[in-house]
Order: sequence, then structure tokens, then C-alpha cells
Amino acid sequence: MPIPLSAVLDHADAGLPASRDRLFDLLRIPSISAQPQHAADCGRAAAWWRDQLTGLGFEASVRPTAGHPVVVGHHPGPAGYKGPHVLFYGHYDVQPVDPVSLWHSPPFDPQLVDGPRGKRYVARGAVDDKGQTMMFLEALRAWHDAGGGIPVRVTVLIEGEEEVGSVNLDAFLAANKAELKADLALISDTGMWDAETPAITTRLRGMTYAEVTLKAANRDLHSGLFGGSALNPINALTKILGDLQDETGRIQLPGFYDNVKPVSNAQRAQWDALGFDEGAFLGGIGLATPVGERGYAALERLWARPTADINGIWGGYTGDGSKTVIASEASAKVSFRLVPNQDPDEVMAQFKQFVQDRLPPGATVTFQAFSRAPGIEVNVDSPHVRAAQAALAEEYGKPAVLMGSGGSIPVVTSLRTILGLDSLLIGFGLDDDQVHSPNEKFEEVCFHHGIRSHIRLLGKFAAG
Repeated sequence: MPIPLSAVLDHADAGLPASRDRLFDLLRIPSISAQPQHAADCGRAAAWWRDQLTGLGFEASVRPTAGHPVVVGHHPGPAGYKGPHVLFYGHYDVQPVDPVSLWHSPPFDPQLVDGPRGKRYVARGAVDDKGQTMMFLEALRAWHDAGGGIPVRVTVLIEGEEEVGSVNLDAFLAANKAELKADLALISDTGMWDAETPAITTRLRGMTYAEVTLKAANRDLHSGLFGGSALNPINALTKILGDLQDETGRIQLPGFYDNVKPVSNAQRAQWDALGFDEGAFLGGIGLATPVGERGYAALERLWARPTADINGIWGGYTGDGSKTVIASEASAKVSFRLVPNQDPDEVMAQFKQFVQDRLPPGATVTFQAFSRAPGIEVNVDSPHVRAAQAALAEEYGKPAVLMGSGGSIPVVTSLRTILGLDSLLIGFGLDDDQVHSPNEKFEEVCFHHGIRSHIRLLGKFAAG
């Protein structure tokens, strides 16, 4: 006789304090992938995941890469299982914690504190991505302990370099393509519409990220002796970058919009119906006036239009006091958020051409290309998305919002291009979780609902 779903949900409810304790154990590991001194901690986090999966009956192992290790676990599901083979992806690495002085508690000493929505967890990695991966692990645990066993065929893939661009993941996926074959990828590294409304992310913007360096004289110059005659590369670079957008917010790279597909009227109407309050959105970060491409509503600008941003710029003297110098070079980091059909490499070529066309006599320019990923649009007319919609609607008592994300998740592209998998993106983070910032937090109500939602989703997959 099948175990009723209610028994598995009740078990998860009763076990929430123990689930929190296990999450806190993981949060105490300072697995900062960007800092070499934490390489051993990344190894500890990988071993922690392996041991947890092994304890649930998985065949699990820590796999080396050229960087931090990957954890892979396999569970066959029940005998005669006919449903989809699910590959769950997450990452155990976290961002650096600087500036430490702004944290209200040590970043790797997780705290249970009161907030306006009840209890919340405060620590580096609380929501990105340790808390969100733990929701799936705890859903598996509830089925294992109270549901007669894990009801689906599952592969778990947990990497340790997401926060540094997943630099070794593609090679690992390619080398283990046959082993990692599945029917869909499930990822919890995104957000909800709001604390009471679940969401499935169906589109992601891509990215081209570059550094540009403009050089002029062969050394720094005295501005009194050379000012008015020698080219100032900081002046030249800021002038060029100032031309990236016109007065309407339209990006001026040659051919930039050639492959941008317009949003359908039906999609635009769905987003308009969400009642997004851009004033409140900006007010929460101390701003009042929207910017961006003129003629488009807020959600379309955030989710479905490409952008260009200067993320850092430097050159010359920036220390205390004064030093009247004309620097010999100036640099900037520039990112382009891209929409589906835009080619990241093509955009990089357009950016190079844009700068070179405006380069003043006497200047030379070099470029570095960093991260690159195309935009993604998920097919919403699939049985996996429908199963997720049903599971979330049952948990929250309302339909899930099919939303976009202005950010990028490069692994979604890797999973599609290397393994041929479409991704189901169900996240439980909120806009105020302070991801990548001091005092990162995760609401316990989101963590709890996330566990229950994954329990329901596993049940849907098991039912076929």
C-alpha cells in the first residue's frame, strides 16, 4: 500500500529543527572558492555532501577536477520506476565575506534570528546556495525516512566553483556525459515572486563580461607639464564608455539588437498583470527614478531586454590627498546582459569594434574576455513544468508565477549544450536576502515551504 504524501509532509514538518541543524553544520564550513586558503574547506564541504548522500542510500563520491571537487551521487529509485530521471544541480561554494565589519555576526557562525516574516537564518551561503540545495536533500530524507524510500531515480551533482564561473564544470560534464544522462535538470538557485507567491523561472539573461585597457604615454605624467598636450587615457576611456548608450538608454554597439526577439503581446500582458511596483523595488535600495531603455515596462526591461553596465573603472592616482598626474593607462570592466538569440562572442566583437572606432590617435587598446553565456528561455509546455506548477499550487494555494530573471546561471547553458538537458528552475530566495552581501539570510518559512514543495514535486514525478 503506497505511503500517503501527507505522512511524508508531516515528517518534514516535525523534522524542521533537525533540518535546520544540518543546514547550520554545512554553513559553518567556509567554502570560499575564490580564496586559495579555503581550498581545504571546499574539500570538507564536498565530503559533507558525499556523506549525506551515502546516508540516504546513494552511491556517492567526491570527484577531482582541475580546481575544487565535484560531488556526484546516484539513486536508482524504486524497482520498476518509470518516471523521469532527475539530475539535481547545486553548488557548495560561497562568495567571499568582505567587508567583515558590516556583518552583525560572524559570517560562518549561522544565526537563527527574528525577522518580520518569522525566523531567518543569517550566514554566508544561507540562501546562495547551501540553503536552497538543502531543501532538496531534506525532501529526499523525508521520503527515505517516512515515505518507504526515495520515489524517483535521481542523480545529484554538486559543484564547488559556481561563484568563480564554474571554470572546470564543462570539462567534467563532457568527460562524464554518459554517467550524467538524465531527463531533466532541477535547480534551486533562483527566487520567488514574493514571500507568499511561488515562481518558476522560465528565462534567464546571458552575459558577456570584458575588461578594456586604454594606454597612451609610456609613463605617468605631470599634469602641469603635459596637460594640454599629452593624451589623457582616463578622459578618453570615459568618453568612449559614456557613448555606450544614447539618451533613450539604447545601446550603441553596431548590430547589438539584430537578434533580439521581441516579447509577445501575450507574455507582456502576463507580466503587466503581476502588478510589479517599480517604485517600491527601487525604494528598497534608496533610489526613486527608473532608468534603462525607454519605451519598455519595468519587467520587460529587467527580464527581456539587454543591458550594458560599467562595473568598475580605474586609472591614475586614487589614494588620499592629491597627486596631479596624467596616468599612462586606464581600465574598466564592462558587462552586457544578453537575451536569447544574442551570441556572447558576437557581442564581444561588437564591443571591441565600438571602442576601436572611437580610439583617439596615440592610444592603444587591449581587451580581456571573462565570462560568457547566452540567454536561456525554458519551454513551459512540458510535463516537467506542469508537474512543478501543480506541486507549487498545492503547497501555496495559488498558481506559481512564470517569471524571468535578469541574472545569469551559466550552468543552465552547460547542461543544455553538453548533456542535452532542459532545466527546471524553482527557487525560494527573496529580493531582500542580501545575496553576495554582508548579513546574507534565508527566511525559515521559505526554507520550510521549499522542502515541502520538493517533496510534492518528487511525488508528482513518481506518479508519472
